[in-house]
Amino acid sequence: METRELRYFVAVAEELHFGRAAERLGIAQPPLSRTIQQLERRLGVPLFERTSRAVALTEAGAVLLREGLAALDAVAAAERRTRRAAPGSPAVVLASKAGASSELLAKLLDAYAAEPGAVTVDVQLCGIGEQEAYLRDGRADVALLHRPFDNTAGFDYEELRTEGQVVLVPSGHPAATRPSMTLAEAGALPGLPSARWPLRDGTYPAGPGPEVHEHLQMVQLIELGRASAVIPESARLHLRDGLAAVPVVDAPPVTTVIAWPPHSRSQAVAALVRAATRL
Repeated sequence: METRELRYFVAVAEELHFGRAAERLGIAQPPLSRTIQQLERRLGVPLFERTSRAVALTEAGAVLLREGLAALDAVAAAERRTRRAAPGSPAVVLASKAGASSELLAKLLDAYAAEPGAVTVDVQLCGIGEQEAYLRDGRADVALLHRPFDNTAGFDYEELRTEGQVVLVPSGHPAATRPSMTLAEAGALPGLPSARWPLRDGTYPAGPGPEVHEHLQMVQLIELGRASAVIPESARLHLRDGLAAVPVVDAPPVTTVIAWPPHSRSQAVAALVRAATRL
C-alpha cells in the first residue's frame, strides 16, 4: 500500500462520506472513489459498506483504520525525526502537559543540563492529552505522561512518581474546608459541575460541566465558581489565590512516567531518561 492510499482511506473512514473526505483532502470525488476501489481489489476485501444513503466501515475496514493510523504516524515520525537530525536542529524535543509536573520538569531540565555533553532540550507544552500524540507522530522524542490518563502502549518508559488526587474548588466554597471526600462526593458538589476533559478520540464525555482543553482555562473556570476538577495532588504546590485542594480518598493513583519510542537510539534521550530516574 502507498501512504497516499492510506491517507485517502483514513479520510473516508473518519468522515464516512466520500464528498466530505474529498473536500478534506482537496481533491475531486471520482479519483478518491477509484483509489478506494483499487485498494479494496488489491487487498481482496471490502473496506466499506455502501448504500445510497450511508457509508459504513466493514470489520476489515475497522482493522485497516486502526493499523493505517499507526502506519501514517510512523511515517510522519520518521520524517520529523530525520529533519531534526540535521545540524542546528534541537537535539531533543520533550513534550509535557502545560500546567502539570512543572516542579518535576524544572528539576529534570536542571539535572540534565548539569550532565557532561548535555544538548539543547526544546520543551513543548501541550494541551490535555496531546503529549502522547506528540510522541507517537514524531513531534517529540521523549515525553512526560500520566497514567491512567495517557496511554503508554507501544512506548518504553520509566516510572518517576506516583501520587494521589485532589479536587480543586473555589476557596470560598463550603467544600474547601473539608479534610477529604470521595469521588462520588467530588462529582456532586453543589454548584460546581466537574470539568470535562477530552477523551482520546477528541470527544467529550456527557455531563453538565464545561468542556476544557487546557489547564489555565480549567483554573479560571474553578476560580469563577463554574466548575471543579479532580487532578493530581502535586497541583497543591502551585495553587493560586482563590483555590483550594481537597484530597479524594478513593481516586485512582496517578503515575508520572518518562516515555520514549522503543526504537530510539538517541544518546541524548538516554541521558535525559537517566537524569529523570536519578531525581
